[in-house]
Amino acid sequence: MANDLMEGKKPQDWINLILAACLFISPWVVGFAAETAAAWNAWIAAILLGALALAALSVFAEWEEWVNLVVGLWLIASPWLLGFVANANAMATHVVLGVLVVAASAWAVWDSRHHPPAHA
Repeated sequence: MANDLMEGKKPQDWINLILAACLFISPWVVGFAAETAAAWNAWIAAILLGALALAALSVFAEWEEWVNLVVGLWLIASPWLLGFVANANAMATHVVLGVLVVAASAWAVWDSRHHPPAHA
């Protein structure tokens, strides 16, 4: 029974939840809250990542990891696409957290395909 409760609760989901929290507070902590596009991008992406991580912790679905991967890629590209590449703090935060989200999501997809849950 305990195994059934933990099924689908992968460390990657917890990592994405922590990354979402870090991304959400980053405009204040790193100092780019005044950079409107960067701050709002961080907050919206963090809420999306957090919601997906909580959903994956409740009931795992591979599509959630693919959406996380896309959000991570967006975070990497967004400084250039939204025009805040000149703000080094905002750019570095988005790129680093984006790479970490992509890595955790790719790991979760790989893990789900190579270690499918056992059903009794």
